Order: sequence, then C-alpha cells, then structure tokens
Amino acid sequence: MIFAGPDDRPLRNTNFNRRVWAQALVSAGLPKIHFHDLRHTGKTLATNAGASIRELMERMGHSSTRTAMVYQHSTDERQREVARKLDGLARGALAKGSGTQRARERKKAE
Repeated sequence: MIFAGPDDRPLRNTNFNRRVWAQALVSAGLPKIHFHDLRHTGKTLATNAGASIRELMERMGHSSTRTAMVYQHSTDERQREVARKLDGLARGALAKGSGTQRARERKKAE
C-alpha cells in the first residue's frame, strides 16, 4: 500500500481524491490532474527510457500486451527523436547508394 488513511487503512478513491490528492496539487502549485494519469505518465516515461513491452507489463502488473499498450502514449519529443534517427539512417543509406545504384556501377565497371 502506497497511501494510507489516518487510521492506517487503505484510502478509498473518493476520500483520497478529496482529502489528499486535490490538496497536494494545490500545495505543489500543479494543475488539476487525475491521480490515475500518473500511471499513463509513468508508462510513457518508461517507454521513452527504452523499456520493452515485457518490462512495461511487469512494471505495471499487466498480463496482456493489449492492456500494456493502452498506457503507452506518443509524445512530441519522442516523435522528434524517432525522426532524427530515421534521418540519420536515411542519410547513411543515401551516402552508400542504393542497391540498384551499386549494381549499375558494378555493371559499368565490368
């Protein structure tokens, strides 16, 4: 149990949101977000850190890849990172020439 009530028993969702979570957000100067959103954020951050689906499933306690995928979200930062990597791969491939171009050059040399 991560959060306990004043009686050291588990907090009920309604009590937690009203008595603890809402006040914690105000105290921290954060916008109103749902507590459950932290699961999605944690999963997205773990994905961006390179965690595999199996690792994410274990971390979140999921038994199916479908459930694990629900918690994964694309971010603009990650999309830019993927685009940069694809750009590097494409530029490297262009520098080598395509397979067709290399075959034509070999044929010319013969």
